[in-house]
Amino acid sequence: MDALAQLAHGFSIALTPVALLWCIVGVTLGTAVGVLPGLGPALTIALLLPITFKVEATNALILFSGIYFGAMFGGSTTSILINTPGESATIVTALEGHKMARRGRGGQALATAAIGSFVAGTFGVVGITFLAPLIVDVALKFGPPEYFALMVVAFVAVSAVLGDSRVRGLTSLFMGLLLGLVGIDLQTGQARFTFGVPELLDGIDVIVVTVGLFAVGETFYLAGRHWMGRDEIVPVAGSVWMSREDWSRSWKGWIRGTLIGFPIGALPAGGAELPTLLSYYTERRLSRKPEEFGRGAIEGVAGPEAANNAAAAGVLVPMLTLGLPTSATAAIMLSALQSYNINPGPMLLNSHGDLVWGLIASLYVANVMLLVLNLPLIGLWVKVLQVPKPWLFAGILVFAMVGTYGVSRSVFDLGLLLAIGVVGLLMRLYDFPTAPVIIGLILGPLAEQEFRRAMITSQGDLTVFATRPLAASLLVVAVLLLLLPPLIRRWFARRRPDERTAGA
Repeated sequence: MDALAQLAHGFSIALTPVALLWCIVGVTLGTAVGVLPGLGPALTIALLLPITFKVEATNALILFSGIYFGAMFGGSTTSILINTPGESATIVTALEGHKMARRGRGGQALATAAIGSFVAGTFGVVGITFLAPLIVDVALKFGPPEYFALMVVAFVAVSAVLGDSRVRGLTSLFMGLLLGLVGIDLQTGQARFTFGVPELLDGIDVIVVTVGLFAVGETFYLAGRHWMGRDEIVPVAGSVWMSREDWSRSWKGWIRGTLIGFPIGALPAGGAELPTLLSYYTERRLSRKPEEFGRGAIEGVAGPEAANNAAAAGVLVPMLTLGLPTSATAAIMLSALQSYNINPGPMLLNSHGDLVWGLIASLYVANVMLLVLNLPLIGLWVKVLQVPKPWLFAGILVFAMVGTYGVSRSVFDLGLLLAIGVVGLLMRLYDFPTAPVIIGLILGPLAEQEFRRAMITSQGDLTVFATRPLAASLLVVAVLLLLLPPLIRRWFARRRPDERTAGA
């Protein structure tokens, strides 16, 4: 009941005119960005970080969360209509959604995606409401060894599990950890990795790295990519409303996708890619019309879209309660909070309760706004796809550079922004994930601090990580996360030929 009372207080904040304005701006901008192929919530939030630097913290977080949820909604449009997922989590939606659009059922595909996103997003926010206080109660019992072990789990999960290559993921993580070491060591007062440059004594600003990698680097990559031709946009023909059969085939997928997506997203090793794949395979196994899969099965859109949005809500749980981001967007939102001198973690609900509960309440409002925006305005979002790309890329670069310079008033930071942008371009070209860089930059100094505290309290005894059951268990989980995925992939690789033989 305490959670319900806190939520009621949150609605008193979220329903104020200013908060509603920021929420509707966020969901509208997020949907528009989600529709544009190649862009996503991480890029948009990174771009707005410097611009919203002086906005009140609660309103800024409401804006960013609206963008996050809006991009999850909007990403289905580009996946279904032009078969170009804007986010990795919407790749599965494109498998069946684009086939439906080709068959003249694009409206029904967009409708089941929008309604499924609303259902899953709402249930996901309900999960945040009741799960967050429980996790905080557990996390308050953590000591320095447990926190360090938990951050190791996050490092391994984001870099070695969620990417295609463990080596590339761990290399990106190492880059982030290295950037986090730049500056004056708070404990010894010694300068580290500054190379005699005075501007580096205060460290490298997370905003500069975030905007450089996700806005500048991504824009360089998109602008330099050679297109073989214009993307063919499949027109939305007929009504967008679903038939009775479509409803009966969709609603179970919405529920199952939600139940799969939220728990996985809420794990410190979570994310949105795995639950969408699991949801797709589950729907294909349980469908009464499995022969339609591969030709445009509506269940193949309903389930993964629900899983995607439920996981997006779940990702906010470890970010708010433990200070652990498990996606690029969550990492950027974490850096936004830190720019306001707010450190997410177990004490956040007590020290900044208005911010947390106002944010959670605004997510309920955002889901309703998104349903109203997406279904009636599908034609408008399709026209967003026709925005000239040169104008879009030029605008992003101008906003990134002006915003970054406006925060620090430093020409050095501007040069550093462009240099990191070039690094981001090279990472995209050679398929290195960028999320581990940000997570290493943010969590690296915190992990170092917790490790030092553990060594001080144990008088330098490393066995403290083995003698404390929770810390030891978390480190075992990290090792399993590092070793098990390759074995699972090999098992699936051996099964695929058997499935094809059986199907023949």
